[in-house]
Amino acid sequence: MEFRKQKSIYQQIADRLMDQLLAGTPPADERMPSVRDVAVSLGVNPNTVMRSFDYLQQEGIIYNRRGVGYFASPDAKEKILAIQRREFLEEDLPIIKQKMRLLGISIDELTLDDVI
Repeated sequence: MEFRKQKSIYQQIADRLMDQLLAGTPPADERMPSVRDVAVSLGVNPNTVMRSFDYLQQEGIIYNRRGVGYFASPDAKEKILAIQRREFLEEDLPIIKQKMRLLGISIDELTLDDVI
């Protein structure tokens, strides 16, 4: 995984894990890969991965079974979609709107074919 400077590494790892959960890996109530396994596969410090897991747990996307590991929450997909929608509306869309203003592109000029 290549990391970008614009976002912290732990958040990029959390984003990647959320993408995997959206794709159904692992399914709801199934065990997540261990912190150590994720750290080794990405070549990062386990503390960084632990921070990602803490964030996901705070958001209710995963939960911890003491002594067993982390598991995907039953409603993980819905929570991830809510987070990603919020981030898009608060972070990405204002940048897109500003770029459209600078380029003189009106909303009427956009069609679905232009975007996809």
